[in-house]
Order: sequence, then C-alpha cells, then structure tokens
Amino acid sequence: MASPHTETVTGTFAVKVFNHQGQEVGSVNVDAADFGGKISARLMHEAVMMYEANQRQGTHHTLRRGEVAGSTKKLFRQKGTGNARVGTKRTNKRRGGGTAKGPKPRDYSYALPKQALRLATRMAILAKIRDNAAVVVDDFGLTAVKTKTMAGILKALNLRDVPGPVPPPAAEGEATKKPKKKHLSLLIGTDKLDSLVYRSARNLAGVRVLPTSDFNAYEVLRPKRLVLTKGALEALRKSSKQ
Repeated sequence: MASPHTETVTGTFAVKVFNHQGQEVGSVNVDAADFGGKISARLMHEAVMMYEANQRQGTHHTLRRGEVAGSTKKLFRQKGTGNARVGTKRTNKRRGGGTAKGPKPRDYSYALPKQALRLATRMAILAKIRDNAAVVVDDFGLTAVKTKTMAGILKALNLRDVPGPVPPPAAEGEATKKPKKKHLSLLIGTDKLDSLVYRSARNLAGVRVLPTSDFNAYEVLRPKRLVLTKGALEALRKSSKQ
C-alpha cells in the first residue's frame, strides 16, 4: 500500500535549454522514471530537517542556580518578618539568579539511512523539474573568471535582478523611494567542479555553485531555481540509475 504522503509522477517533462546569451536553443526531455517517478513530501522534509539539525552548533549555555555568583546565605529569617519565605539570592525567582532548566551545550546531529537520503535527493530534483523551476544551460561561455560576466548571463536568463513591487506614490514633500530589486536564490549545478563557473559566481548574492556529486535534498530544495548544464543533467540521470 502506497504512503498517502507519496505522489506518483509519470510522463516526460520538457526542460528548456538556453545559451549564455539567454536565447532558447531547444529543450531536453526528462522522463520521470529516470529519477524514481515518486515524490514524498515527508521524506524530503525529514532529509531537510536532518541537514539543518546537523548545522546547529549547540553552543547555547545558561547558568543554573548552582553556577551563578552569589552567596548561599538565607536573605532573612523564615518567620516573623511578614514577608514570604525566601531562599538564596541565586534562585531562579530573583533577578540575577540562575536559570531553571536552561539549555546546555549539546549535539543536535543525527543521520538518516544513506539510501533514504539518496532517494530524497532524486525526489527533490524531480520536484524542481516538474514545477518548471529547473533550466538547462548549453554553455556559460566563460573564458576567464569574471563575476560581472556571470551576473550578465544570469540576468539574460531572467534569474537575477527581478524588479520588486512598485511602491505607492510619495506624499508631497517626501522623497521618492526606488523600488527594491529582488534577487532570486538559485543553485547552479555542474557535472564536475568547474573553477571558472564557481569563482565567477561565488560573490553573487543568493547564488550557489555545486557539482552534482555534492547535491542533496537540502541544497536542491533551498533555492527557488535550479540551473543545470547539459553534462550535469546527464550525470544526475546516471547517478539516479545506480
């Protein structure tokens, strides 16, 4: 019996192919069966939660009543003063006292089965392709490390510098505010470590470059768009069949 959280995906999806000038030069057909043909929202969620938990430092530390500075002397006698009975000034009920049951340093990391993580990665890639959030670039055409050139390529692909909403007209006497530019986060995938692409895009806000061997569900699902080279798409197909 299939899980209610698992969606079966069938058919072939046409992914547009662009050149480095932003012109559409064709399309690539991707069969859903190449990436398992199933999408489980629960499994992808569990994988993302694991990667986020493993990034937590766990260095939070609070002082409890036995660790804060101060005397353990009783502030005043138990009876006869008309006040409520009180203990030391290091109690958590007083300002400057210890914290009751506060957090201590701990390790948040845990691991899911490797087979489940590989399956979640394939599902994340298939989800991006199904939702038309993935494009294929024929060739970036980089001959040298140039961040400005990479920014121009992404702009030609309509992946960066998307204008935000137009602000309302300014009142009389107020300065007109310029509309904010919205930078879409995206992941650029290459079949292997491409130093030209990586070094040209590493200083662009919201852009991450990874070889397909470093893909995981968290890295694929976090950005809004996925940009793949032709070699990267073929590498993902081969790795999914293994």
